[in-house]
Amino acid sequence: MLELARLIVDSDWISPRPIIFLFNGAEELFMLGSHGFITTHKWRDTIGAFINMEASGNGGPDVVCQSGPGSWASRVYAQSAVYPMALSSAQDVFRIIPGDTDYRIFAQDYGNIPGLDIIFLLGGYFYHTSSDTLERLLPGSIQARGDNLYSVVRAFASSFMLRNSSERQYFESAAQGTDDGERAIFFDYMTWFMVYYSKSVAAVFHSLPVFVFLVAPIILHLANFELRSCLKTYFDFLKGMLQHFIAILMAIMVPMVFAVFRLLFSNHAMNWFANPYLAFMMFVPCSVVGLFVPRYVWRCFYLSEEMSAQKMSREARTKEAGFYGAFGFYALLTMVYTLAGLSGGSLTFFTSMSMLLAWISTQFFSYREHSLRSVVVYMLPLLPCLTYSVYFGGFITQFLIEKMGMMGSIPPPYGYYVPDILVAAMIGVVIGWCVGPLLPIIGDWLGRSSIMKALLQLTVLALAISSGFFPYSVDAPKRVVMQHTILTADSMQVLDSSYVFSVVDSNSLSFLFKYAQEASEHPQIGSEYSFQTMRDRWLALFPVSNLLSRSLKFPVRHEEILEKYSSFPYLSTIEREEISDAGIRKVHLELYLGSLKEVWVTVLNVTGPLSGWSFADRTLPAPETIDGGPPSYICRLSGASYEKWAFWLEANSSEPLRVEVAALDQHLLESAKDMKHRFPEWIDIVAYTSFMSSYTI
Repeated sequence: MLELARLIVDSDWISPRPIIFLFNGAEELFMLGSHGFITTHKWRDTIGAFINMEASGNGGPDVVCQSGPGSWASRVYAQSAVYPMALSSAQDVFRIIPGDTDYRIFAQDYGNIPGLDIIFLLGGYFYHTSSDTLERLLPGSIQARGDNLYSVVRAFASSFMLRNSSERQYFESAAQGTDDGERAIFFDYMTWFMVYYSKSVAAVFHSLPVFVFLVAPIILHLANFELRSCLKTYFDFLKGMLQHFIAILMAIMVPMVFAVFRLLFSNHAMNWFANPYLAFMMFVPCSVVGLFVPRYVWRCFYLSEEMSAQKMSREARTKEAGFYGAFGFYALLTMVYTLAGLSGGSLTFFTSMSMLLAWISTQFFSYREHSLRSVVVYMLPLLPCLTYSVYFGGFITQFLIEKMGMMGSIPPPYGYYVPDILVAAMIGVVIGWCVGPLLPIIGDWLGRSSIMKALLQLTVLALAISSGFFPYSVDAPKRVVMQHTILTADSMQVLDSSYVFSVVDSNSLSFLFKYAQEASEHPQIGSEYSFQTMRDRWLALFPVSNLLSRSLKFPVRHEEILEKYSSFPYLSTIEREEISDAGIRKVHLELYLGSLKEVWVTVLNVTGPLSGWSFADRTLPAPETIDGGPPSYICRLSGASYEKWAFWLEANSSEPLRVEVAALDQHLLESAKDMKHRFPEWIDIVAYTSFMSSYTI
């Protein structure tokens, strides 16, 4: 952002509109910085467009994952980006993943401002770890982002569609029913160029494959049209579609089965995490086998009884029905996406139309069935589609593999299998997408027992080789959370002090201490230790604590704590309790954070008959539930405060309120630092101190 500001100032270009550079704080505390700007700053109503720069890694493709409201922002990007990297279907996925960005504050919740959410998606190994340093930036990523931003900022600032808040409200009614009021369909082709069209255009385009599928039997029988024959051809095409669907399903399920099979004989999961090529070695061959199994089992599955009477050979009719079945599968998928209002239909539309062009080419330029020429003629029109499928499929698989290191630890026994099954399923989807369009032309050639046996032997060999690889390395560390938990009763009394450990992937704490020998030899751990579910101890991290299923806790001494801290966080009543005529109790409280060093967040968890508070514009949020406990109202206070926090709570009955306080201090005592340094380099420790106390009001 600083370099972009320098470039704008030093260039010959003079912006016709002011450009605001907003450096947000507390983004990880649910967008507090952006919320504060859009709700309180004097410039909030002057903003005509915004670009939110995000990262879930340290580089790679800088993808536009969200855009809106309307289509104007994405259209400006498509016209001006130097290296376009955008995918409208990412917005469909963003609704269901546990992630959030400042984009929501500006474009959805408060501002309704047109904007872009641009995110680095790769390099997730180091995301939110101590290894996320300048030296680890993926080469070229920042330069590509800067080139794009400079061009897009200039385009936004010069656009006649740029409007402030009052102007947008004025033109809102005029925009209803036009393309500007809806999001567009777009994707980049390997950063070379953008494919962009409105959803109204998509409604027409994405209907074409289904239309072709429906009229194909009629066209094929034009020379000697009979309704009965036409209907039988439809029936054969539908059987071909079913077979293709089963093939795709098998391509996904077979690697999942092999993933489970490997884990039954392996000491640890995620062997592919530090070496992603292992995942492809293990799961690509068996996925291809799954794809060919239906072809091998039902070689002449398609034909109705009367088909052999036609001039075309039975083999040719089988091949034709196989093609239109596969084509119909992608056509139907495109239509489903479109009718659901999603954007992913652009990819299946690209696939289905490329297949149609390839099939037409074989009818005009190929004369012999099962010839090399027919394969080449079929593949040439498919090359752009196949190239993109391999590029995008490899990218999304790498992204998933990196994220498996921080997806959370699901309780055993099933949690152990989840990452391997997910990666195997994703590779199956990618293989189905990349190889599926080729099935009509190569399915009979490659769907032979000898070839499938060879692929299965490769799979078994790859499974055996991968078992010898360790899941983690310095460049792909295992994430471990270490919390020094200090329970206090008042500003000077320590009730309990302990270290609590947890992991955020499927290799459990047992695996951790098995391979971290120096840490396991800590005198306080002992030879016998058990793992427990204790999410209440992770209150300072809520809701990230939902990723932690089991924890290891062991006690530590209090003396060093009392030496380093003169006082602890403490909640006290500062005024007399007020009771209204309606029986509403109002309690005035004061929170003192003591002598904590580097406070990142303080979390208040209020349970009981709470009916109002002075936080968040005096609006209560939806209650949370922690481990099946009572409804909780959670408030987060950002950063350190050397002054006391004063607030009030209201209760609608005489039943007491319970307030739990957890203050996260990033400062570590020397003993905690020593414990952290006992772990090997392939483990990245997120360590902090949590001061916890409870009060009944």
